[in-house]
Amino acid sequence: MISRTLTFDELEISPSDIYVQMGYGDTPPDDMTVAETSAMLATVRELLEARFCFFVTDGTLDPAENRLLVMGRDFAIGRIIARQLRGSERYAFFVATAGAEFEQLQHRLAGSGDMVRVFIADAIGSVIAEKAADKMETALENLISPGGWHHTNRFSPGYCGWHVSGQQDLFTIFPDGRPCGVSLTPSSLMTPIKSVSGVIGLGKNMRKLEYTCGLCDYRQCYKRKIPRRE
Repeated sequence: MISRTLTFDELEISPSDIYVQMGYGDTPPDDMTVAETSAMLATVRELLEARFCFFVTDGTLDPAENRLLVMGRDFAIGRIIARQLRGSERYAFFVATAGAEFEQLQHRLAGSGDMVRVFIADAIGSVIAEKAADKMETALENLISPGGWHHTNRFSPGYCGWHVSGQQDLFTIFPDGRPCGVSLTPSSLMTPIKSVSGVIGLGKNMRKLEYTCGLCDYRQCYKRKIPRRE
């Protein structure tokens, strides 16, 4: 398994990334938001230890039943993901997280009752988790590209027809039951909550395509976010 700890600067987060996550588009609505976001990013920079880990394994895709069989586990990934994974020769399973240090900061902010800062931190955490997953993809590309291999998008339980309970089986196939320090609640939510996990298809003929949001009815998906314009 390949794993890495990432500093804040390595994630290359810009203020506009945070504003988009908040729903404001590239431009914040007022000077207060700019100041609060800048201050929060400075705090996060000092404590952050984001992480990612992944491993590559064989698997068998059953496109007729929309299932992926890996290491004795049967993942009901759904029609959309099964279609995107067709032709994969191997599979990468991953976890990326903003880390326990960031979650502790969120708890402290929640206890303070400052809901503006809580809102800003929540947006920052979501961006950190996705940026950490982006860095995981880069590491994966560096691993497979010398062999002429490519990869699909990343797909996670809870999206595109793959039920969130799929997290339970996904975590059991990692060498460590708490990959990157992330654990699961009985309801299949990850702790720290600002974490992402999932699967990526690998092979010589694979392509990373646009997410097929038009085929999915999950309206709250983060890939579907449209920046709000005033």
